[in-house]
Amino acid sequence: MSKVLTPIEIGGVRIKNRVFLPGHTTNFGINNLPTDRNAAYLSARAAGGTGLIITEAIRVHPTSAGRSSTLGSSDDSCIPSFRKLTEAVHHNGAAIFAQIMHAGRQANGDATHTAAWSASAISWTKGGQTPHVMSQADIATMVKAFGNSAVRMKSAGFDGLEVHLGHGHLIQQFLSPASNSRQDNYGGSLENRMRFAVEVLSEIFSRVPGMAVGVRFSADEFMPGGLDPQHMLEIVEKLNGLFDLNFINVSHSAYHGSFTIATQIADMSFPHAPYRSHAKLFKDAFPRIPLLAVCRLDTISQASELIDSGEADMVGLARPQIADPEIVNKFASDRNSEVRSCIACNQECIGRVEKNLPISCVVNPEVGAEKKWIEIRKAKQVKKSVLVVGGGPAGMSAALSSHVAGHSVTLIEASAQLGGQALLASTLAKRDRFGLLVSELSEKVFQSGITLKLNTKISDSSEILNEFDEVIVATGANFEARNFGSGVRVIAADVAIKELANKKSETKEEIVIVDDQGTWIAASIAEQLASNGYRIHVVSPTASLFSQITTYSKLALIPRLKSLGVLMYLASDIAVEGENCVITNALNGEKTEVSQTSMVIDCGPRLANDALYQQAPLAQSGRIHVIGDALSPRTVAEATFEGHAIGAFLDLDLAVSTLGGD
Repeated sequence: MSKVLTPIEIGGVRIKNRVFLPGHTTNFGINNLPTDRNAAYLSARAAGGTGLIITEAIRVHPTSAGRSSTLGSSDDSCIPSFRKLTEAVHHNGAAIFAQIMHAGRQANGDATHTAAWSASAISWTKGGQTPHVMSQADIATMVKAFGNSAVRMKSAGFDGLEVHLGHGHLIQQFLSPASNSRQDNYGGSLENRMRFAVEVLSEIFSRVPGMAVGVRFSADEFMPGGLDPQHMLEIVEKLNGLFDLNFINVSHSAYHGSFTIATQIADMSFPHAPYRSHAKLFKDAFPRIPLLAVCRLDTISQASELIDSGEADMVGLARPQIADPEIVNKFASDRNSEVRSCIACNQECIGRVEKNLPISCVVNPEVGAEKKWIEIRKAKQVKKSVLVVGGGPAGMSAALSSHVAGHSVTLIEASAQLGGQALLASTLAKRDRFGLLVSELSEKVFQSGITLKLNTKISDSSEILNEFDEVIVATGANFEARNFGSGVRVIAADVAIKELANKKSETKEEIVIVDDQGTWIAASIAEQLASNGYRIHVVSPTASLFSQITTYSKLALIPRLKSLGVLMYLASDIAVEGENCVITNALNGEKTEVSQTSMVIDCGPRLANDALYQQAPLAQSGRIHVIGDALSPRTVAEATFEGHAIGAFLDLDLAVSTLGGD
């Protein structure tokens, strides 16, 4: 048996197992206070078996709020709201620590009319807001704010505190020579750069004696001139000599507009546990301090390896517990085959946070609406016969949700396999985890008793409507290649994947990819074909590159494309002239000729395959529903959400209004 299910004590707090939910932003807050939505979300993970929950960052001062959906602890009025969190988590058997922090220079207050604060006048990214340089009086104010927050969190019933010294937030901005150019006694030498952290921890330990207190830090900033593991070993050693740290949470990265930020939430292009070595390094150096380890630990089985090998004392899984709050219970009861796997796409978790939206999840559309879904399942429904047309993620989700609601379900798919375009995407090397989504949904369909008909096409809706009470059309969307001129073959994105994904080019054939949409479709094809030896030119008619991909993934993607020699053209259009492709920049008229272009891949807008819905007789329109790309070509996130919702409600408008955010 793995040690991962054995209890552990941290700072006098008994924790029932070695799995924790790391702090991660949800954007469920209102007016910087936790809501019932926060409580229901954390309560579901506690009920799912995790031993310890660490809250998302709780800002200690208004200058760190950034937006109203974050959580803050600036005055005593916050205590009752946070007490609801602790009570909900304790009720379901988990311990809960409060993560307290100040975001520093990246907390520009566009929403709150506050300036960013930092150690020095160095912005977090090119074009970012130049922060206010904190005076010594400001520093004293912030030290006191950390202490006040600690007292409030103790009053709210938290079992412990995690002080955030990492991820490029304010304290790390003082620690790092890459972000601290001060000339006073808070800058320069390591002792000076540590002074703010020491003062903060001194204040906290003096204000909440006896409370479990630990730190989260970045083992490596992955930045020129920044902190690396050897620097952090020295810093942690000095801090541990000054304070009785009850635990250390070893993370990595800095919040900076470069590759480093992509490591913080490593997507499916990274291997499993890419920074596992950090945990071992610090555990070897500090064997007596409980060590918490994080980063792309995809399953409990994989994560438990760190416990059993002595590399860590607890393992943190954030996205896997977003995807399946029951993951720990399922592991404990030998039901791993039932786990809904995180596919590390970053689309609905950090991708939505980047847009200031509440998090969701591609594989778990119930995220953020846990309380509402409990109520939905309790509601009695009239049992109906339901036909789902289309076996992609939308159709499979709709069929499964309808089945769970008690309806008699038939699922029809025109091809020989379930999965739709997600199955096609999974054939690309860096998008292979979409295969997990397809295989897990397919397996549930096969096991559910749903009537499944593959290789079955439907051409006439009127006959179908007479056989079923409700029809759900989930027939997806079609890629279509446009006309850019004559002389060079132009193919659509799906054809390119099928024909070229596994074909090597020995002669570096020239391929032009036209990307109107800014999604992973063009990016994945470009990376795959460049890896196969093709010389790739990506042309975007817009002024931005891959605009629909979250920054947290894009800042790793672009360096990979650059290393593969992919050439990129913004605000540009193409024209095919004989065997050549001419790329014209719309801003300055500059032309680039790609001689002897072997083909053009068109990643333009897809068209909804909605003929079955459009031809439905008006009298039957209330019984036929259209979802996913057949409703409007978007992403797999909308497909799974709408499928899950329509199955429960058989009315998409009602579902959307019912499941709306708090």
